[in-house]
Amino acid sequence: MEEFIYYNALFDIYSGLLTDKEVESFEDYYHEDLSLAEIADAKNISRSAVQKTIKNVLDKLKYYEDKLGIFANNQKLTAVLSCDNIDDIKKVIQEVLGE
Repeated sequence: MEEFIYYNALFDIYSGLLTDKEVESFEDYYHEDLSLAEIADAKNISRSAVQKTIKNVLDKLKYYEDKLGIFANNQKLTAVLSCDNIDDIKKVIQEVLGE
């Protein structure tokens, strides 16, 4: 379940960097909860083609996050909202800014 939430969060951030086909396949599988077979039937392609597309999307999302780190920085900034110590807040902000 945690992986599902993680990939959906990455998708929310990076979906603009994916092709229309990739977006549609991800949404069908993760948002509409369609099986690989159902997606394949609807698109008139093989189940393995759908599976490969989904895997490629997940690989791309991980790659974008590894390079850009937007999700990780959002997590850090969200966590800092609960900090009371100004030094801790400054430290996290400096981390996010790469200083």
